[in-house]
Amino acid sequence: MRLLFQLVSQCVLGAIALIVVHFALPGVSLSVNGFLAAIGVFTLAHMILGPFVLSVALHYAAPLAGGVGLVATLLALWVATLVPDGIEISGVGSWILAPIIVWVITALGGWIFMALVIDKWIKRRNAEKLVRSVQKA
Repeated sequence: MRLLFQLVSQCVLGAIALIVVHFALPGVSLSVNGFLAAIGVFTLAHMILGPFVLSVALHYAAPLAGGVGLVATLLALWVATLVPDGIEISGVGSWILAPIIVWVITALGGWIFMALVIDKWIKRRNAEKLVRSVQKA
């Protein structure tokens, strides 16, 4: 259940982040037609590449493990640009700033969503289960 919430939150946060970089950076263009495909590809790539990049960083360069999210975001954006009529990123400045902006939005948004919404929901659900089990006993 937690994985499903993470997937949904990453899709929503990814969509918000891509829209923000589209309007904030002149070198980023986002097509309406390919938007959903770009979000899906970005989210899937980010969820797959994150653990892979972390594994590589821990194995070969443990001090660099802190930048895993940023590297995974950069790679996921690159994969998302491969989708025709989705997102296009041009220019060095856009390739530097877009991953940073997307990473900040998805990382902070994911942390806030999981910490404030999902964890409270899970705790409430567990407390209700405990009350029901005590009432049955």
